Amino acid sequence: MKTNITYLIAIVFHAFIGMIIYFNESLAKLYFAAALLYFLYRIIISPNHLKTFEVLKACAYFVGAEVFFRMTRGAISYEAGKYLVIVFMIMGMFYKGISGKAYPYFLYILLLIPSIFVASTTLSFDANFRTNIAFVLSGPVCLGFAALFCYDKKISIKQLHKLLLYTVLPIITHTIYIFFYNPSVKEVLSGTGSNRSASGGWGANQVSCILGLGMLIIAIRLFAKSPTKGLKILNIVIFSAISYRAIVTFSRGGVLTAIITIVAFLVIYYSVVSKRKRGNIIMMSVIFVFSMALTWLISSSQTDGYIDLRYENKDHLGREKADITTGRGQLFEEEISGFISNPFFGIGSSRAKDERIEIEGQGVTSHSEVSRLLAEHGMFGVAILIILLFKPIDFRSRNKRNYLFYAFMGFWFATINHSSMRLAAPAFIYALALLNVTYENSPIYRKLP
Repeated sequence: MKTNITYLIAIVFHAFIGMIIYFNESLAKLYFAAALLYFLYRIIISPNHLKTFEVLKACAYFVGAEVFFRMTRGAISYEAGKYLVIVFMIMGMFYKGISGKAYPYFLYILLLIPSIFVASTTLSFDANFRTNIAFVLSGPVCLGFAALFCYDKKISIKQLHKLLLYTVLPIITHTIYIFFYNPSVKEVLSGTGSNRSASGGWGANQVSCILGLGMLIIAIRLFAKSPTKGLKILNIVIFSAISYRAIVTFSRGGVLTAIITIVAFLVIYYSVVSKRKRGNIIMMSVIFVFSMALTWLISSSQTDGYIDLRYENKDHLGREKADITTGRGQLFEEEISGFISNPFFGIGSSRAKDERIEIEGQGVTSHSEVSRLLAEHGMFGVAILIILLFKPIDFRSRNKRNYLFYAFMGFWFATINHSSMRLAAPAFIYALALLNVTYENSPIYRKLP
């Protein structure tokens, strides 16, 4: 009962933060500073056996708040979210060290370095070398440090769920802010393209991505951490609110990623619980699907059917669009061509964007981390992808207790293929898949498949 009240208070408190920052955006800087000081204090004063948990809590919170701080200009820099995750992970390594088995991720970080030297010879004269390199490598480096620290670190399933809670609380703040910023979607509709105004005045792709993560986390809480009817209703309401705002950004990537990862979670979770609990999952799934359908109907009504056209790949007049990837396919092909023409050392960090500026006059950033890695890092990029894909599988073959593993890996892979690594979220969620999850009172009745 006490836990439920604490959960409700945390939600109301973070919803209140979203509201007051909408009315006074300068308070976002105070929010950022207060959160930073609080988590640094917690890491420093916590006893040794809780250091890992406190470090991950700090990372989780700033991962969830990253886009919100960007759009309200509350953070000290645009990439503050990624840099803070790196700093917190280094602090964790100082206190708790790293596993000797995590060496492939150290190699992964080293493999990122050659592209910097290549870029020093390939980037155009007008390009800002430091800024461009930092922009494209901050995400991969963030993943490397997060994976190094998290690999095989022991954490209880209860603590893991709490980490997800710390991630979703600032996402709730973000959602409330967007509702105040844009209460009526109809007033800002201009077509079926990604809608910045309906996304709180920020890039729809990033907002959709972080709200999609919020959808996944609340869905996990609904099925695994909602023992009472009141909690179930509360989480369905929160899920519907986040889903609605994610859908009406008109950016499909975050929503589709959420759906894929929720399905992955449910399939594994269903396979490992008792027969009695399976019945509850089936019943909740019916209610869950109904709530999703209702949320979609509301979204369709509020957008005058434009959102239906968006997901059917049609424009506002109902005409089929030529490119379902909205230009991402062409970017992917260009970057693969860059890899083919420079297969050994690649074209250098940030050179893919730099080339587009030279040829087209505008630098569209990559949406696929896979093609960007291949183009800019060459064979080193191939080695990087092998490490990123196969090391978690190797870890999973020896440790099958984390029923969230496939949901986490699915979120990482889907996100880096529609939003590259603009956010710290895919890096951090990837690292969570590498944790050694333990159970105090194990709810697992059968071995994971």
